Amino acid sequence: MDGGITGAALRRGVDIDALMALVEAFEPPRNGHAAATPEEVAAAERVSRAWTSAEAGPLQPGSEAHRRAICAMFHETFNPYRPAVIDWPRLAPEELQRLTSLPIWDIAVQTEGQARLRFAAYAASLGDREMQATIMLNAWEEDRHKQVLSRLVETYGIALDKEPAYDVPRDAEWGYLLTGFSECIDSFFAFGLFDLARRSGFFPAELVETFEPVIQEECRHILFFANWLAWHRARLSPWRRLRFELRVAGVWIHIAVLRVGLARTIDRKPRNDNFTVHGAQAVSPVPMGFRELLGVCLSENDRRFAGYDARLVRPTTVPWLARQVLRLGGWRR
Repeated sequence: MDGGITGAALRRGVDIDALMALVEAFEPPRNGHAAATPEEVAAAERVSRAWTSAEAGPLQPGSEAHRRAICAMFHETFNPYRPAVIDWPRLAPEELQRLTSLPIWDIAVQTEGQARLRFAAYAASLGDREMQATIMLNAWEEDRHKQVLSRLVETYGIALDKEPAYDVPRDAEWGYLLTGFSECIDSFFAFGLFDLARRSGFFPAELVETFEPVIQEECRHILFFANWLAWHRARLSPWRRLRFELRVAGVWIHIAVLRVGLARTIDRKPRNDNFTVHGAQAVSPVPMGFRELLGVCLSENDRRFAGYDARLVRPTTVPWLARQVLRLGGWRR
């Protein structure tokens, strides 16, 4: 298995500098630090969308076969693209204005910055070497996402607020759950918004395609998280499982409080009072309400997961909630 890290080295990380050192020293699969050829990136892109485990039989959550399969999926679908060599396309003035006016850049950069530390901290708490290496790869990829975003905002002159001081989670599992479930929410809507941007022609096709590996990488991330969650739950005793489910409920409540606070923060700025719908309007010339956006997100969610082994668990909470909203039919724009 790629990713040479030791349990002793991981357990040293108790502050931000130590955790970042672990992320930066991590060796991703297929020499991911080296420049990959366009052919290698294209081949990895194909594999990242269609993967089947070599494990025979059902992948029962909690089993060793399930653990091996989800770790293998994450490593074998690794894409070796490098942010430093991305050729950002030149934008026309109106395209640049659309890009810079999107209300996402501060939040996106800060989210990736925090995610890499939370994933690294959780990896540092584990004794399972294979799971350790897989979650540390996830942390490394989150750091790569931050590099992509940082280069984008630098290239196009997008002004950002000063990044806040990132914190090291005192409770590594809580931080991992909080970030994992948050990514499930964000990725679900990102799938739909990205498809709208692709179809609308509001942005050059070259710019959209530049971000395609990042979006598919988020799909891999939440696929792994959903399967880790199923695997972890299945291994708990009844009492530990009850405690864990109470913790999961607490995480969802915490996310809800954070999202309400975020909405209020955005509402104080000169932008639309519905962040998600405003995002849809910013990437498409066609007026779209929240229910229509949910339909696009559900379709894209199903499409992006379709190529992965059907025996793997899929994220279900956010798609289920979206389907309930569509069934109710009472949402107003």
